[in-house]
Amino acid sequence: MDPDRGVKGLAQALAERTDDELARLLQRRPDLASPPPRGTGVLAQRACSAASISLAGEALDLPAVAVVEAFLEAASGDVHHDLIGPVTRDEIVALLGRRLKRAEVDARLADLADAALLWDSGTGSARKPAWVAGIHLASALPWRAHHLLGPLSMLSPDEIRGRLDTVDDRQRELLTALSSGPPLGRSRDAAPGADPSAPVRRLIDDGLLARVDEQTVELPPMAARLLRDEPPLITVDLAEPEPGGEPGRFGPADVDAAGAGEALELLRHAAELLAALGRSPAAVLRSGGLGIRELRRLAKATGLSVGRVGLLVEILAAQRLIDSGYPEPEPANWTGDEVFAPTPAADAWRHLSTERRWQSAAAAWLDLPRRPWQIGDTDRDGNTLAALSSELFDAGAPLSRRQVLEPLRTTPPAAPVTVERLAAALAWRHPRQLRRWTTRFVGETLREATELGLVAHEGLTSVGRALLEQSDDDGAAVLAAMDTALPTPVDHFLVQADLTLMVPGPMTPELAEQVEMIADLESGGAASVYRISEDSLRRGLDSGRSGAEIIAMLGTHSRTQVPQSLTYLVEDVARRHGQLRVGMASSFVRCEDPAQLAELLRSDAAAEVSLRSLAPTVAVSPAQVRDVIDALRTAGFSPAGEDSAGSLVDLRSGGSRVAGRAPSGRPAHRRARINDGQARAVVDRMRAADRADEPAAGQIRVTGGGESASALIQLALRTGRSVRLGYVDAAGTAGKHVVRPRGLEAGQLLGDEEGREARFSLHRITSLELL
Repeated sequence: MDPDRGVKGLAQALAERTDDELARLLQRRPDLASPPPRGTGVLAQRACSAASISLAGEALDLPAVAVVEAFLEAASGDVHHDLIGPVTRDEIVALLGRRLKRAEVDARLADLADAALLWDSGTGSARKPAWVAGIHLASALPWRAHHLLGPLSMLSPDEIRGRLDTVDDRQRELLTALSSGPPLGRSRDAAPGADPSAPVRRLIDDGLLARVDEQTVELPPMAARLLRDEPPLITVDLAEPEPGGEPGRFGPADVDAAGAGEALELLRHAAELLAALGRSPAAVLRSGGLGIRELRRLAKATGLSVGRVGLLVEILAAQRLIDSGYPEPEPANWTGDEVFAPTPAADAWRHLSTERRWQSAAAAWLDLPRRPWQIGDTDRDGNTLAALSSELFDAGAPLSRRQVLEPLRTTPPAAPVTVERLAAALAWRHPRQLRRWTTRFVGETLREATELGLVAHEGLTSVGRALLEQSDDDGAAVLAAMDTALPTPVDHFLVQADLTLMVPGPMTPELAEQVEMIADLESGGAASVYRISEDSLRRGLDSGRSGAEIIAMLGTHSRTQVPQSLTYLVEDVARRHGQLRVGMASSFVRCEDPAQLAELLRSDAAAEVSLRSLAPTVAVSPAQVRDVIDALRTAGFSPAGEDSAGSLVDLRSGGSRVAGRAPSGRPAHRRARINDGQARAVVDRMRAADRADEPAAGQIRVTGGGESASALIQLALRTGRSVRLGYVDAAGTAGKHVVRPRGLEAGQLLGDEEGREARFSLHRITSLELL
């Protein structure tokens, strides 16, 4: 067999492919296109490298892995230099038996050939090709040994458990160590001639360990998952396990409605968390994260769980709604260090439509390079993982998150999916990440998707389906699905006798702003309840509204008659509110009632802010307006703020803000990929390089870039013919180019190469042929 057949055989197979087929290969294996290869020969060399084959192996499902194992097993005695094989389909089917149908074997072989992991050697027939591969094909496997052809591959999970139950304590200790850590172990007892009574040798004989070489063993994945109490990897039948069951009692409309309800709760909790961080920013750890102590404080302030706060913090930070920096204005008890607080973008976010905020949060979670459910866990060194910390960063998190949700996309609508069935389906689809698909990993990812409204009643919502199917620059389908799922906003409420407002659905942004200004949320959900109190009414009066305006708003939007007790409460609070007016002197206090001002001047609050009388109705203070108002309210007074013209001003505090950092381009955690246009451009360059390398016997040829080269170029210009030139660029890289000359000027050849204008310095030309 030709020693170079492995590379040249693949190079020839790639050269025979169409441009469309090569473009699809580059999109499937984008590492082959960077940097653009000079010809199909270079592409073949890259495609046969161990590193590239290992990357391609991440896309193989369990049947494809079984076909690769069978190919390697069948070709084990037919290895020549850098080529393995040839192997026919019938040899692979004979090794796999009835676990995989012939049609499925053919489909996997065709898929492996499309990925350039196998190719037709040309020694077989058109109906029964003989397949060959490079010597590094084993790099595509998720393990070292051929476990899908081993003794455990034909046993059911119960039979494997029976074997595990018969091992002694020493063997159990060895198996447990390999199941909790790397599955590979080294021992001299792995050799074929080792002591048959040794624990390792007995485990090999029982099939519970697989021999890799004379000193290396590997724990079969089927046994490892059972030892870790994970859903079993079933290899007796290589058919895909179904992640979903029969449609339950919830229909697609029920699933979408439940998802929309979860999304509304998430957005409400996000607004509460932003308000809490504005009032009291969170300290930044020296490691740069948000500590567990601060998360607990925020959880207590918002009434949420620590896990919920951690998820919200990560999502809001990904949207640049919170960031670390120096707060403005400075909060009370600020130590001067950086803190986590809302950014100015949070103020604009509150005025976005509900579906826009939902889409932003869902997209941020889907591409989040962290796993919020790991917050509070400990790393290998015993350190607690903090929110927003670099220790929590995982570039593979977005991909694994999509992989968990992808099987739900192919299940029937409203078909409930259990964690165990989904973990088994993921192990079948992505055996390379077998250790990752634990019940906790899958369950926590589903829980977060449920809190985002992408999963509900153990099924994928229409919004989740649209989000997984959307392209990078088109979110119209997602917004349309969200708009359909969300209940219609209401512009009314029901005023009840206990001074509460019952809102039968999500409010319009305009009504929500007015209600939240005069009432406090008492219970959320599909129907929210807000309570009106003196403090909440005072908040509304502080915004510049009068008592009459508040009563008019209640009457306009209430579907029930406003109780007289509520009208009296509003009028009473409004009458007492603003009798004292505070302005800037640094601060001044004025009051139409001299007796009330005299009472104020006799109080402890006057001494606290150094108030002194200028007139029977006016007093001044060196303290700031905000400090004077807070001191008077603490003393039981109800002051209002006014500007220099005597008009009421909004005294509500928006909280502290930090300057948000600009995002640094495309997220680094996204997997490299190329689009169709980029792939075709690379194919065009490879085709040009292949043509430049073709022999041109009998053509006029000169060496060097002197007068002979100039004369040959002039001849090409007169005859309209192309030239093939050898050229060394400024980086010292030699290459060949096919160019149609257009002129000579200033020691440079001007021409067209594959439709593009190109310039070549004559002194860098090493050879020239007239075509």
